[in-house]
Amino acid sequence: MDETRTVQPSPSGPTAAGEPGRHSGRDEETIGALVHRLSEQVPELVRSEMRLARAELTDKGKKAGIGVGMFSAAGLLAYFGAAVLIVTAIVALDLVLPLWAACLIVAAALFLGAGLVALAGRRELKAATPVADTTTASVKRDVAALKGKHA
Repeated sequence: MDETRTVQPSPSGPTAAGEPGRHSGRDEETIGALVHRLSEQVPELVRSEMRLARAELTDKGKKAGIGVGMFSAAGLLAYFGAAVLIVTAIVALDLVLPLWAACLIVAAALFLGAGLVALAGRRELKAATPVADTTTASVKRDVAALKGKHA
């Protein structure tokens, strides 16, 4: 049961040779049909792009988690290394001083270092706070200008 279909040229539209009123032999869709097909395909395209993005982010999240874990392990090892160096300093001082004096000297040096770092951090925090004051003053000027009170 072979059916042969012939496409009759429509009286409107150009032909392949450029003659007005004849089609080139291919089926042409109306704008409404194209818009309808587009409205069906765009949501599927968006869904597939979202699936791809989710898969990529899941993969990157796993790798980032492994990286954070490795950095944490490195930090823990560095902490233990610093502790061993502190013990080494105590043992070295124990060669010339009593053990209690060596421990006391190393502890005092550690507390002195902690105090200096805390003071430096406090200074940095104080230097960072005027930004909010500058922003607040700028916003107040903007509000006054909007109300018509130009300074």
